[in-house]
Amino acid sequence: MTAPRDAIAEYHALLTDAVGRDSNAQLDAQQRARGLFFGDRPLCTVLRPRFLSRRQYRFLQARSAVILRAFRRAFDAALQNDSVLDQFGLADWERALVRVDPGFRDASPLSRLDAFFVGDDGLRFTEYNAETPAGGAYNDALAEMFYGLPVMRRFLRRWDAHPLPARHHVLHALVDAWEQWSGGTGTGRTPRIAIVDWTGVPTHSEFLLFQDYFTRQGFQCVIVDPADVSYSGGRLRSPDGPIDIVYKRVLLHELVDRGGIDHPIFQAYRDHAICLVNPPRCKILHKKASLAVLSDERNILLFDGEEHRAILASIPWTRVVEDRRTEHDGTGIDLLPWAAANRERLVLKPNDEYGGKGIVLGWEVTDAEWRDALEVALDEPYIVQQRIALPQEPYPSLVNGGVVLADRMVDTAPYVAYGDHVDGCLTRLGTASLLNVTAGGGSQTPTFVVEPR
Repeated sequence: MTAPRDAIAEYHALLTDAVGRDSNAQLDAQQRARGLFFGDRPLCTVLRPRFLSRRQYRFLQARSAVILRAFRRAFDAALQNDSVLDQFGLADWERALVRVDPGFRDASPLSRLDAFFVGDDGLRFTEYNAETPAGGAYNDALAEMFYGLPVMRRFLRRWDAHPLPARHHVLHALVDAWEQWSGGTGTGRTPRIAIVDWTGVPTHSEFLLFQDYFTRQGFQCVIVDPADVSYSGGRLRSPDGPIDIVYKRVLLHELVDRGGIDHPIFQAYRDHAICLVNPPRCKILHKKASLAVLSDERNILLFDGEEHRAILASIPWTRVVEDRRTEHDGTGIDLLPWAAANRERLVLKPNDEYGGKGIVLGWEVTDAEWRDALEVALDEPYIVQQRIALPQEPYPSLVNGGVVLADRMVDTAPYVAYGDHVDGCLTRLGTASLLNVTAGGGSQTPTFVVEPR
């Protein structure tokens, strides 16, 4: 399912060196003025947005909805059956916290799938970020900036370009969770929101974008370090006052590592004194082993026919690394020796890391390095996953005053509302196999649905 080639070709034709210089200068100035940097790097280093056809986006929404339904079935089974929960590889403290009712329906009111359009036959979902999906506010700000570029002024004369915003869905999910959590007792007052993460993290500039958006929508919002919150008298507080909703951007395992299982946030959560989004039970589906649960033949009875067909079509073969018999393409295999012999077809991923940490690409290491990585994977929770062919598209950038087109690998990362439907889409570009801005490379660019006028 390919990108809209005519739109891309016309956009590139309009991007002469002169127009490219003007557009690049404006984009750089806007990013600096608005703080759109990941650490000290500009978020966007290309001069074209991601273009999706209407058909592509509708297919992304439809296929995601079925896969999300399958994830929900796996989650429900894990809460009901310890033998299913065991497959996700949770730590003991995580298992204890997932049993605490968050006070609302969804384990992950805010989440994001990571996917790739592959060839002409559809999508492959490689990860599910069900804990702290980032980038939505960056995407919205970049979309606004691109609308104002000189090249877009020319392009929009013949093409409609519709952005895929995400900030509104974050706010709606937070307030929806609050209304369920409060059971109507909070009706009539506006909840106070706290964006919680460590001081100095490179995503702080996005917190400011969210704070500005929430404030303009009429909500009080503070950004606070976990070390600066306290819990007493049944209320969680920041230095600026009480907190009703915690928009949790801090990772749970980092919060436990630094603050312990009795950190004030956990105390308030266990006492049902805060609405925490996303809650600890998000960890079940956030584990990369969740894709193994969907892919593994021993779980086939968890899913209906439509879900099973979507899993076969869109989830790469994935297994938790362990000494066992399993199947690959319908053939029985001993997992460890098979994985050792097929490194060029496989990827190793830690069960709960981010930013590309710990990932081993079998085709980029030696046999000895791969065997060593498999030994590590046996001792720590890891998954092994089938390699997929990463799609590429040409993207323009300014080099020495001129516009240069270069192929970049393209990641499709749709945002998910309430765990069941796609609302917005993040696009990441890279020249290396790990398409991750956090990992220290690549670029983010806004996503537009384009149609001829």
